[in-house]
Amino acid sequence: MIPITTVRCDEETETLVLEVLRSGQLAQGSWVEQLEKDFAEVHEVKHAVAVNNGTTALVAALRVLDIGPGDEVITSPFTFVATLNAILEAGATIRFADIGDDFNMDPSRVEEQIGKRTRCLLPVHLYGLMADMDLISVLAEKHELRIVEDAAQAVGAMQNGRFAGSFDVGCFSLYATKNISTGEGGMLTTNDDALADRLRLLRNQGMRARYEYEEIGHNYRLTNLAAAVGIPQINRLGEINKSRQANAKYLSEGLSGIEGLLLPPVPNNGRNHVYHQFTIRITQDAACTREEFVDSLAKKGVGSGIYYPKVAFDYECYKGVIDAALTDVPNAVQASKEVVSLPVHPYLESRELEEIVDAVRKVMGL
Repeated sequence: MIPITTVRCDEETETLVLEVLRSGQLAQGSWVEQLEKDFAEVHEVKHAVAVNNGTTALVAALRVLDIGPGDEVITSPFTFVATLNAILEAGATIRFADIGDDFNMDPSRVEEQIGKRTRCLLPVHLYGLMADMDLISVLAEKHELRIVEDAAQAVGAMQNGRFAGSFDVGCFSLYATKNISTGEGGMLTTNDDALADRLRLLRNQGMRARYEYEEIGHNYRLTNLAAAVGIPQINRLGEINKSRQANAKYLSEGLSGIEGLLLPPVPNNGRNHVYHQFTIRITQDAACTREEFVDSLAKKGVGSGIYYPKVAFDYECYKGVIDAALTDVPNAVQASKEVVSLPVHPYLESRELEEIVDAVRKVMGL
């Protein structure tokens, strides 16, 4: 089976992890600081603050912006539920703006959701493609709103020379399957000195020095062990993303022109795609249903994934908690019925790419 993703650790990573183990300094320390420094440099921001996962990053971002009960946050309905959970943990109210053809929050649908209680826009950069931050930034400035970027899937993505995470407060996931991984981990980015300082306080129980508490905090710390896994990757992020882009180019060329199969969009407005996922759509014009497509691919030895099978609020646990009925999101609902992600990870061999294209074409009756 060609897996949808795979995780490998090279010799440099093994050496660095062993160095941490031998040092006896397993908790947060100098290796975490190095990862933060490298991450900030790569994304061209002043500060990167490491935390224990991407959800924590979102929660911490909303906390330092003092967003809570009575405030509204506008986000995408087509996302992993961590986005919603973080807003709910902050005590804020969620408003949804439908997505466009790029799977991201449509700026033209955002403004209609802005009201007197709106405090923050929280775009999600899905599959490795940034939301249109040029337009979203204009809206934020016009209405005096803060921006929290859910860039969990967009490490290294750009729009017109600006990196994801550089528009106000950026939140990244370093989960095992992401383009950069520490196993579990997260990162916040900002150019605001005061916000960065407060984030570092929050992640360390509100302490600036031992037993000197400045505010009520949490334990959001990342370990040196986790950082050691990520440092070698962040230093070759360009190489990793280029491999994903090359694989995506091969797949796009091999799968073009198939009726009922829509390729991942790459908008012509200065955005690059770093392909955390290579996500196609199986429409009603296809030779088979999406479920048949996935099952047939598996029989041919090709893994796939559906991210996501429902809009984020369409689960029993959110009923009565999120008043999603206030928003019509037909594009997100339709996408959830059609999307399928194919392997695009950087460890794919040429033979495997050929097998993926061949398998998909056969399943589609070609």
